[in-house]
Amino acid sequence: MRFALDKEQEDLRSVVREFLTDFSPEPLVRRLMADDRGHDRPMWTKMCGELGLAGLAVPEEYGGAGYTFVELGIVLEELGRALTVTPFLASVVMATTLLLATDDEGAKSDYLPALAEGRRIGTVALAEDSGHWTREGVAMQARPAGAGWVLDGHKSFVLDLMSADLVLVIARVDAEAGAFGVFAVEPGAAGLERQPLPVLDQTRKQGRLTCADTPARLIAGGWAAVDRMLDLTAIAVSAEMLGGAQRTLEMAVSYAGVREQFGRPIGSFQAIKHKCATMLMEVEAARAAVYYALWAASTQAPDLPAVASLTKAFCSDAYQFTAGENIQIHGGIGYTWEHPAHLYFKRAKNSALFLGGADHHREQLAQRIGI
Repeated sequence: MRFALDKEQEDLRSVVREFLTDFSPEPLVRRLMADDRGHDRPMWTKMCGELGLAGLAVPEEYGGAGYTFVELGIVLEELGRALTVTPFLASVVMATTLLLATDDEGAKSDYLPALAEGRRIGTVALAEDSGHWTREGVAMQARPAGAGWVLDGHKSFVLDLMSADLVLVIARVDAEAGAFGVFAVEPGAAGLERQPLPVLDQTRKQGRLTCADTPARLIAGGWAAVDRMLDLTAIAVSAEMLGGAQRTLEMAVSYAGVREQFGRPIGSFQAIKHKCATMLMEVEAARAAVYYALWAASTQAPDLPAVASLTKAFCSDAYQFTAGENIQIHGGIGYTWEHPAHLYFKRAKNSALFLGGADHHREQLAQRIGI
């Protein structure tokens, strides 16, 4: 594999960063933090229509551009760097990846073109009140009803639920056999209720989904498709965390160069130098892990499951560390609402817990490599 990006990939990064600088500035991020829908529709339209980012890694036969997870990871890194408030992770990564992992060609043809163009926003409802992203945490039941299926139960921590118009729900289809199904639920379905959840990280919207005899479409795939979606989403979140960690490092180094104490920049003090150097080490180690994971995802490497857990665990710790050190280097101003340092700290904590914390992924890594 190669850790260096080629010119086309670097150009993609430049285009996305320039776009986010213009269309996702901090004032817009803060405004969207107070909006339950969690995204700016004109910006989303430009991202999906003019730049084609929603369909970047979708195969051409389903209306996408046919690129790989490496290119998608570059976009995610930039989105994490800018703290962009969009349903990109929920729709472009989770919902799209889950559909691609299924064996249902009819569902792929029906849903993927609209998701790839950004005309529909999808999300995945898996975790429940326990917060576990495992099959053991799924209690929602699906049962046959006439020619279709209905769902009963609820889901929590569903990303961008309030703005989604396609919800892919994971439910048990046979409690005794431990079988699971992926179900597509339309937003206006009978018995469906959605409500926003209060969250620490207001840049990432979450909601609670309740189903009561709610009609749903069964999509062929089962838990194997869910497992692949979880692994690829873990890598995607890690790419976001890398972008955020890089940005906190840049903020800390920049401030250390201009903030003066005792007549000299604080960056000249050995203690601050050590903090910045350790932050750099964490960021570069995270970059190596993320880029290898993106390569593994794009090539269907056999070690992908282990790499996904390793990368998620390491990046969770690295991002929380750099976000915390950034606040420490900024001192008192880093604790204020007006300064963006706390926004990255909250995103770091949210991302670390999403899909399970670092300890969960280390345990999962040990199981996957047989120790």
